[in-house]
Amino acid sequence: MSYDTATKTDPESIIPEEYGGMWFLKDELETDHLGFSVLELEPGAEGKAHDESETGQEEIYYVVSGTVEVELDDETLTLETDELVRLDPDERRKIFNRGDERAKLILVGAPL
Repeated sequence: MSYDTATKTDPESIIPEEYGGMWFLKDELETDHLGFSVLELEPGAEGKAHDESETGQEEIYYVVSGTVEVELDDETLTLETDELVRLDPDERRKIFNRGDERAKLILVGAPL
């Protein structure tokens, strides 16, 4: 087969529902070089601080709905619906939803 399909909820979320949800879809889509995840954050929720220096993976965050703040080493970016950012592997980052509504993002990373 030359394609694979998946739904967001095929895998279990790796974060508790009360904070939103995060679904890694790489395995469901059987990708070799590309990571694809859906992240939903309730108001007041935050992601994990991390970088990808060990993996060499650059990441793109696309905001589907809501507003998030992405804390970097030396600045904080505010991203609203339909905005995105590409991050170098060495850039330490953490996502926050400091707004009043649930935020939904698509996270893409490569190479794996």
